Formats: sequence, structure tokens, C-alpha cells
Amino acid sequence: MGGTVTVEALRDALELSWAADTSRSRVWSASNRAKGQCAVTACVVQDYLGGEIYHSVATLPGGETFSHYFNVIDGRSVDLTKQQFPSGTTFTEPAPKTKGYPSTREYCLSYEDMVRRYRTLAERTARYLGTGR
Repeated sequence: MGGTVTVEALRDALELSWAADTSRSRVWSASNRAKGQCAVTACVVQDYLGGEIYHSVATLPGGETFSHYFNVIDGRSVDLTKQQFPSGTTFTEPAPKTKGYPSTREYCLSYEDMVRRYRTLAERTARYLGTGR
């Protein structure tokens, strides 16, 4: 799968594909399109570029915490949703989050709502990339 789509092209397609129906956040808005998109985005990125999905906890400057997922590909962090967090946000040490599943991806996709959001995002992204997946 990897090699045919660049990270930049994938980022552009994802940004165009993000919407309220692909976000985990109930307060998603077009002014912060990446909000609540990390797990579904990490799964779509893995579809195209391979690698692993990692998890960390984001702590906003005010102390509020959020679960955050991103990709590690060939030892390099690829986080296409980090911009959802304000400046000054800190992150815990990244690690897989499997909760008894074989992979972080399988854990994430063990939730019915996540599967629905992932399928929607994957279909839109494929259309923007012209891959017709």
C-alpha cells in the first residue's frame, strides 16, 4: 500500500474529508477541523502508509486531558491531527494502547461508533485522492 501516496497528499485529502460526522468531539467546528479526528485519521494513515498507531495523553495548558492517537512510520512520528491542540499542550510518552487487542488499531476499531467514523473518513479520503478504495 505504501509509496503511492505522499504524506502531504494524504494530509490534504484528510483535511478536506474531516467533518462533524467523522469527529469524536461533540463540539467539532470548521475552525478546528482536526478536533476529535485523531484515532480515525491514524487508522486511515496506516491504511496508506503502514507503520504503527501510538497513543499518548494530551494535557492542555488549563489541565484538561485528552486521549491522542498518531502514527509512527519507519521510526518517525506522523501526527496529522496535532494542530487540534493549543500551544502549550504537553503529551505523555507515546506507547501502543491495545487493552488486550493485538494492536492499537484493533483496539480503536473495537468500538462501533469508531468503525462508522473510520469508514466515512476512509471513503471520503479515497475520493479526494482518486484511489476509489
